[in-house]
Amino acid sequence: MTLALKLDPAAWQPEIEIVPYRLDNGLKIFVLPDPRVPAVSLQLHYHVGSRHELQGITGISHLFEHLMFRGSETLGPEEFSRILQAKGGEINAFTTRDHTSYFENLPAEHLELGLQLEADRLANLKLNDENFQTERQVVISERKLRSVDSPFGLVLEQLFAAAYTQHPYQWPVIGWDQDLKRMGLRECLSYYQTYYHPGNLSVVIAGDARPDQARDLVEKHFGKIPSPGPVADLKVAEPPQRGERRALLKKVSQVEALFAGFHIVGMAHPDVYPLTLLAVVLSGGRSSRFYQEFVKPGRAVEMEAEIASPPWTSQDPDLMVLTAIAAPGQSLSQLEDDLWAALARLEKDGVQPVELARAKKLIRAQAARGLSQNFYRGLLVGLFDMKTGDAGKVNEMLKLYEAVTLEDLHRVAKEYLREDNRTVVALKPVSPEESRTLGEMV
Repeated sequence: MTLALKLDPAAWQPEIEIVPYRLDNGLKIFVLPDPRVPAVSLQLHYHVGSRHELQGITGISHLFEHLMFRGSETLGPEEFSRILQAKGGEINAFTTRDHTSYFENLPAEHLELGLQLEADRLANLKLNDENFQTERQVVISERKLRSVDSPFGLVLEQLFAAAYTQHPYQWPVIGWDQDLKRMGLRECLSYYQTYYHPGNLSVVIAGDARPDQARDLVEKHFGKIPSPGPVADLKVAEPPQRGERRALLKKVSQVEALFAGFHIVGMAHPDVYPLTLLAVVLSGGRSSRFYQEFVKPGRAVEMEAEIASPPWTSQDPDLMVLTAIAAPGQSLSQLEDDLWAALARLEKDGVQPVELARAKKLIRAQAARGLSQNFYRGLLVGLFDMKTGDAGKVNEMLKLYEAVTLEDLHRVAKEYLREDNRTVVALKPVSPEESRTLGEMV
């Protein structure tokens, strides 16, 4: 069966042909045939990320991504990558709050090789103490580089930890340092058995592949791998915030900065489209409001409104994050006051037609670039299905952006960018000596 939606010409979106299948062991397959270039993007999306973790084992999803490259009963460490790279393949993986994804962009003639190797490491992953200890140390070092030693990594971690009081989005994907140091191989083995099986996996093949032949190849290599069945859906909700939360982080820094997070929506909610356009209006390029009001006059080094737009939007309600970095000699306190004043004007007066038209134009241009790539089309289908339950919704995406009105932007600004709905973390620069007296950063 082909899932197809009629193209709205105003949306500027080429329709993606989606051919879905499901194997007897529960594995989902989505084939996106496109014979124009003899290449394919093979993607495996496991429905497990930091959202599925517990205190004490935070970071295990990302750690496991590393372990998947440590070899199987038949292949040595990193041999998986070397084999496919020798065939002209591009190989990588990434972990998010909601899923862990592996992909190979390959010449079409090597699709079966990619499937064979992916099935081998799923069924025969070599999980031993040597591999575990090696990769755990790599991830601990990565955490130090990405979070502790980066200018704003710990500030963003503090923001999410304060904004979420009950939902697992409160901890970082890379995990807390103490959890990474105390978890063991036993936890990884349990995690592997629970989440790494066909019942929790979607395979996407986008590019020069006939649907029936692609389906048969997946069946050949994955069909006999047993599955305990689908993983129970994790339903967890963050309670509404009932007042602004604030925190202060002291750190050696050349600048003062603040990060503000406003609770918004998850990917299945229709408000994600006006919220994305609103973020573009505020800080998308040099014509945006924040650039013209704060950056161009030299009052801020950076002023951004960031939202993860589809397909990167989180499954559960996310945050819109506002970043304000004060220019040298400028008061962060005054910059913050002026930022809230700018949001108050937005909530009072709304958005101008020219601003909305420009934001839609930018979104169309970004989508056009992305939709020309097998990789991006595959991501759209796989992640829309995983996070919303409807892969075919990718063919409505730009139409939903086009349908957004000035009233929609005004409504979401008032509904979500409220003082009672925000969490603020300020970065206060300190000297190296004072930083040492505060204790080790981890």
